[in-house]
Amino acid sequence: MHPRLAALLVAATLCIASPCLAATEAGGSPAFDAMLRQAELVRSSDPSQFQRLLGELTASLDVASDAQREHLAYLKAYHLSYTGRFDLGIAAARKLFESTSDVSLRFRAGSLIVNSYAATREFTEGLRYLDRTLALVEQIQDPEIRHHGWTSAAVIYNQVGQYDLGRHYAELVLADGATPRTACITGYSRLEALYNLERLDSEEQSIADLIEQCRIAGEPLAGYFLESYRARFWTAQGDRIRGIGTLEQMLPAVEATKYARLIGEVHSLLAEWKLAEGMLDQAERHAEIAIARSEGTVHSLPLVKAHQTLYEIAMKRGDTAMALESLRAYTDADRAYLDSVKARELAFQMVKHETQQKTQTIELLNRQNEVLTLQQQVSAKSTQANRLLIALLAVLLASIGYWAFKVKKMQVSFRHLAETDALTGISNRHHFTRRATAVLEQCRKSNQQVGLVMVDLDHFKTINDRFGHATGDWALKAVAQACQQVCRRDDLAGRLGGEEFALLLVGCDAEASVALAEECRRRIAAIDTLPSGHRFQITASFGVAGSRNCGHGFDALLAKADDALYLSKRDGRDRVSVQDATGEPQAALSG
Repeated sequence: MHPRLAALLVAATLCIASPCLAATEAGGSPAFDAMLRQAELVRSSDPSQFQRLLGELTASLDVASDAQREHLAYLKAYHLSYTGRFDLGIAAARKLFESTSDVSLRFRAGSLIVNSYAATREFTEGLRYLDRTLALVEQIQDPEIRHHGWTSAAVIYNQVGQYDLGRHYAELVLADGATPRTACITGYSRLEALYNLERLDSEEQSIADLIEQCRIAGEPLAGYFLESYRARFWTAQGDRIRGIGTLEQMLPAVEATKYARLIGEVHSLLAEWKLAEGMLDQAERHAEIAIARSEGTVHSLPLVKAHQTLYEIAMKRGDTAMALESLRAYTDADRAYLDSVKARELAFQMVKHETQQKTQTIELLNRQNEVLTLQQQVSAKSTQANRLLIALLAVLLASIGYWAFKVKKMQVSFRHLAETDALTGISNRHHFTRRATAVLEQCRKSNQQVGLVMVDLDHFKTINDRFGHATGDWALKAVAQACQQVCRRDDLAGRLGGEEFALLLVGCDAEASVALAEECRRRIAAIDTLPSGHRFQITASFGVAGSRNCGHGFDALLAKADDALYLSKRDGRDRVSVQDATGEPQAALSG
């Protein structure tokens, strides 16, 4: 997911549901109830009054019932999260979630936990509590409380890239009589999901309606984000000038919000679109502002796009030095963003597999219980009945074996998922780094030389832009296969992210590593692209570093190989460069 509005949505979902207490709780104080009601009403609109009421409620605990104490505990947990003290807020909400018998309060506490984990980017824990919270939804009668949970689900599912699920839960809210404020916030989540699913082409009226809902609800910030989607809609329809005009018209109001993430996104879009219109100076100015506004954010798509725009501007101007500098910044930002995306997707897959494993385990326990029951029956039956029951017992034992096998297979499957790049089937960045570090340490102890090769596809964006992402994915898989073909038994191959790969060549000095890199370069250049449905040329640039000059530290080898790779890029691409004995990269071979 592109986390453009995550922080705003998290804060907003904390405030959506403010249900009235149905009646004075049994055995409780009416005055205490009145203060609880007032605290619910002002908790997001008047933080200072809310905090004062919390103090008064805490001082009056001696007259409160157990149910009222639990309700106050929820409000205190809410206050902690709303004021940014997420660790304390999560701890308080978790304690309430595990202890309360009030299903509605437990549901609200669970939603608060999910929102707080989403804000702190602890997606695995957030998704775990989301599953437990949504399991209660059929017991929730108050629609506003239901909406709270569904909106939390829409936000976090979008954040982990599960846009079909994000859209599903957003549409549940919108179809259930949502208030204008809830419709504004949840409607944004729906549009975000549709945009990433590339299904925004028929949503012009929906966007306009949501902008109006945000105006009625007094949520201008969400409205500005929605306006950015209206601009994207028009641009996607071929009217880029109208999209630019929309963003420029609202830019002063956006700047006045002081909300860096929104400002960065608008400037990044303007930079990208003005570059496409040939307005290089204006595009450069907007890109620089987007980068400045994104300072401190290492996994931002607007930041990636802004650096890419500056790189393309420099290339159009023939400024090689600036192009190289911008390319480095773009690559670093893109790598950080892709790592973030991968981590979020992995969190979802981990929780999904955990849930499946729990289901399988429960099924296994049920089968075992059936066996025990039958065993008891067998001992109490006659010989004739025993024969039948023993046969059934054998069937059930076989079934237990099957389910045990399924659970084990699930565990193996998840381990493979965590270590493998889903697209290419080779090691992902995390697994490659861990294995390479271990191999390098073994080679250091045995005084064995090692070579590290970095591979980066040339003009990969052009392939995606001309032929589509499906063709780009085909090219990445073909390149990964070519890399594997040159690897020997003890060598390692991994995808570092995007169009970047790495090879660890055991027992190879720099010269041998260059030779293998050159063989890999030739194989990539010889890839027949016709099976993809398109005819185009694939080439790659290579950077080589050896342990003789750089040592056996993974980070040092990677940095030196990266330097050599940039030399290959600078000198025209489709070539191999190597780290020489002086510590400087030099050209080795070229296509």
